[in-house]
Amino acid sequence: MSLKKQILSYIQLNQDAGVNLMFFDEKIEKKLKRKKEIFLQPQSESNKIEKIKPLDSLNIKETDSIINDLQNTSSKLVVNSMELYKFEGITDLILLNKHISNCQNCILGTTRTNLVFGEGNPNADIMVIGEAPGADEDEQGLPFVGRAGKLLTDILKAINLSRNEVYIANICKCRPPGNRKPLIDEIDRCEKFLHKQIEFIQPQFIIALGLTAAEALFKQSYKMGDIRGKLLEYRGIKTMITYHPAALLRNPNWKRPVWDDMKLLRNMYDEYLLDK
Repeated sequence: MSLKKQILSYIQLNQDAGVNLMFFDEKIEKKLKRKKEIFLQPQSESNKIEKIKPLDSLNIKETDSIINDLQNTSSKLVVNSMELYKFEGITDLILLNKHISNCQNCILGTTRTNLVFGEGNPNADIMVIGEAPGADEDEQGLPFVGRAGKLLTDILKAINLSRNEVYIANICKCRPPGNRKPLIDEIDRCEKFLHKQIEFIQPQFIIALGLTAAEALFKQSYKMGDIRGKLLEYRGIKTMITYHPAALLRNPNWKRPVWDDMKLLRNMYDEYLLDK
């Protein structure tokens, strides 16, 4: 997908969700205000709601003008990605967290409250990976702390694991507006940080929670019924895919298959510990 289509898709997704975009470039702001094509919301009026003109009502010349301005001034909207992807001197999770703590490498950096790096045992044998933070996680800066997080804690307890024994992280470190799925570009920009986390932790097992996380890791589409309960390998690490805890809150009938998946994981982990 071209950059132009990605930007238009992103803006339209946010408009459909009722989320107003924020730009901090004065040239773009003045131009968009003058044409009244997209509502630009000042940070001090974050709760203000106004009608915005649908993108499909813009003519090609107007749209191209906006896209060109966004491309020409992108360095003012995001941190230079190449700088963030230079990991010289980054030797552990603490330094990595500090390195990316002010990341603005995609639009999510402008809408988040807190970057959610991850937490748990830095030497964990098991790593739990979700898709992205939700509202509670964004507020607290910690992964899986809302209702779904409490359920995840209970699921781990059921197989005699605590949150302190595993490491919990997400594909994307910032909350997408309205809890929508992360866009491909957002995943591409953020997953390098996850790769570095995995490199430092060196887990023996990965649990991918939900199809979004699974598809982001393996770069292909799945159906949960076809993939859950099976052992895969991600970067040489034994990996299982199961339902996201949030999905269990919506459909309690999926708790049984998750329990089966977690028992299988526990059995494999016990075998690993015996052979260790």
